[in-house]
Amino acid sequence: MRCPFCGNDDSQVKDSRPTEDASAIRRRRQCPACGGRFTTFERIQLRELTIVKKSGKREVFDRDKLARSIEIACRKRPIAPERIERMVNGVVRRLESTGDGEIEVGKVGEMVMEGLQALDPVAYIRFASVYRDFREARDFETFVGGLSDQVAATRMATDD
Repeated sequence: MRCPFCGNDDSQVKDSRPTEDASAIRRRRQCPACGGRFTTFERIQLRELTIVKKSGKREVFDRDKLARSIEIACRKRPIAPERIERMVNGVVRRLESTGDGEIEVGKVGEMVMEGLQALDPVAYIRFASVYRDFREARDFETFVGGLSDQVAATRMATDD
């Protein structure tokens, strides 16, 4: 593993342990050249995933890009980072288990929307505003109005 401080090609593992949800291995490393310490995470990748954009362009799935977009939607919300990480892991597992090597970007967006809807309503609306490309305030009103209708229908169904 290359040292992020000095660029040395070698580093020594000082400590390894699974993450809290056991989805990755956390390794503490030290560079023998500069003495710098850093952490790496090792995750299982079941298959190489390719995302098919709306334009038809294909790019390799980037887990970190997915995590960043979810973290942006959740910014300044009372959501523990572990819950966000669990959600990211869940979306990645679902994508890998589809059996397809190529996945439409819309499918990823819908999975994220489902996860955020269960996680936090404000983060859900934030993500939806970018994902669904809201152009004006009326778009928000329509979306939130639909959300209110869903909540009311759910409450009526559980009250019966």
